Amino acid sequence: MDVNGTVAEGFEPVRDAFVRNFTALGERGAAVVVYRDGRKVVDLWGGLRDVADSPAPWERGTAQIVRSATKGVAAAVPLLLHQRGQLDLDAPVAEYWPEFKAAGKERVLVRQVLSHQAGVPVLDEPLTPAQALDPLRGAEAVARQAPAWEPGTDHGYHALTYGWLTGELVRRVTGRGIGEWTADEIAAPLGLDLWIGLPDGEAGRVGRVGRLETPPAAGGLRTRPKRTVSEAYEDPASLTRRAFAAITPFPDQNDPAYRAATLPATNGIATADGLARFYASLIGEVDGVPSLFTPQTLAAARTEESAGPDRILVINTRFGLGYMLHGSASPFLSPGSFGHPGRGGALGFADPESGIAFGYVTNGFRKTVTADPRAQALVRAVRAAQSS
Repeated sequence: MDVNGTVAEGFEPVRDAFVRNFTALGERGAAVVVYRDGRKVVDLWGGLRDVADSPAPWERGTAQIVRSATKGVAAAVPLLLHQRGQLDLDAPVAEYWPEFKAAGKERVLVRQVLSHQAGVPVLDEPLTPAQALDPLRGAEAVARQAPAWEPGTDHGYHALTYGWLTGELVRRVTGRGIGEWTADEIAAPLGLDLWIGLPDGEAGRVGRVGRLETPPAAGGLRTRPKRTVSEAYEDPASLTRRAFAAITPFPDQNDPAYRAATLPATNGIATADGLARFYASLIGEVDGVPSLFTPQTLAAARTEESAGPDRILVINTRFGLGYMLHGSASPFLSPGSFGHPGRGGALGFADPESGIAFGYVTNGFRKTVTADPRAQALVRAVRAAQSS
C-alpha cells in the first residue's frame, strides 16, 4: 500500500494505523492530518481519489464530502457571532427569525438549537432533493414544524434540520448565507481548503464518495449497531428514521448541484488539512493568525449542554454548543476534546489540553454513525503518540 506524506518524530504510530486501515479495514482512499500547538505533525494520504470507477490516485489536496463533520464547522459561525456581540445565545430564535415561533416554538432558545434540544429533528413533510437544495425551502419547513418534544426538556440529534436552523439564524443576523460567511470570515483568513457550498473552480479536486462494506476480518472491531439502534433505523415511524429522512430520497452526494448547495448539516467538503487546521484555529494561533475563539467562547463550545439517551441516535450522546463532546458514542482524545464526526467516516476535533487538532477524511462510507473504526484507530494512535 502506497502511503504518502510525513509524520513528526514520535507520531509514527499514526502512520502505522493509517496503513493498517488500508490493509485490514478495507480503506479505499483517505487522508489524515494532525496539528499540535498550531504546527502540523502528521500529514498522510493514500489510496484512490474515487471510491470506485477510477484509478486516479489520492493526491495532496484531494478533498471529500465530510457529511456531518460539517456541523462542527457550521457551529463556529453562531459562536463567533455571539463572540462579536451580534447573537445572543439565550435569546429566543424567534427574536431573529419571527416565523420560527409557529407551532409552539416561541420559547426555543438559540442555545437549544446548538445543543440539539430544539425538538425539531423531523419534518412531517420531508423535502425532495430539489427542494432541499434551496436553503429557504428548508428554513420555511422547519419554521412550520411542530416540536416532537417540548423544547429544552430533552435532546436528540437534528441530523438534517440542524443545517436549516443554523443557516437561517446566520442569514437573519448577517444577511449572508452560512457558507458565504464561513468562506469570508474563516476559510480565507486561515487558507483553509474547506467549503460549505463548493465553488465551481474547486470541483476538480473533489473525489467521488460511496458506500464501503466492512471487510470480513476487521480486527475484531464491532461495527454492527446494537439491536435497539438498528430497530430504530428500520422503523419508518421512529423519530430516528424520520430525522434522517427529512430529505427523501437522500440526494446523490456526487451530484455537482448537491455539492454546490449550502447544507450546513451534511454537505461540507474539506481536505484533511482543512478540517484539522480549522480545529487548530479554534484553540490557538496558526501561522500568525490568532485563535478564532476567545477563552470564553472556547469554554462555551465544550461545556456540556445536553447529555444522556439521545432521542434520535438511541445511544448516550453529549453535546456542547454545536459540538459533540468526548464520550462513549464518539470518543475523541480526552475528556476535554470537542468536535464532530461525519456519518460513516470523517472526523474532526480539537483537544485544548494537549494542543492537538485532528482531521480525517475518506471516500468510503461505512454504516457507522458516530465512531468509525478507521477514525478511531487513528485517534488511538495519536493518543499513544502523546503518551509515549
